[in-house]
Amino acid sequence: MQGTRAIRALDRPDAATIPIIAMTGNAFQEDVQECLEAGMNAHIAKPIDMAKAERVIAKVVGEGPPPIKELEIDQ
Repeated sequence: MQGTRAIRALDRPDAATIPIIAMTGNAFQEDVQECLEAGMNAHIAKPIDMAKAERVIAKVVGEGPPPIKELEIDQ
């Protein structure tokens, strides 16, 4: 999360919009929320479901509305 905060704080025009997706074994709702609050666009819990990962990536890079949480993707 420290890396995400550092990227978002950069003095660059793309710093606020570059897609950042958490891929972590921490899957509790508070972990997801912490990632989103740090500035990440989405959260994917391990073990990675490739079909779900592809859907999340597609939405984050512009084929759907961000922000995205893993729990919202399948709804």
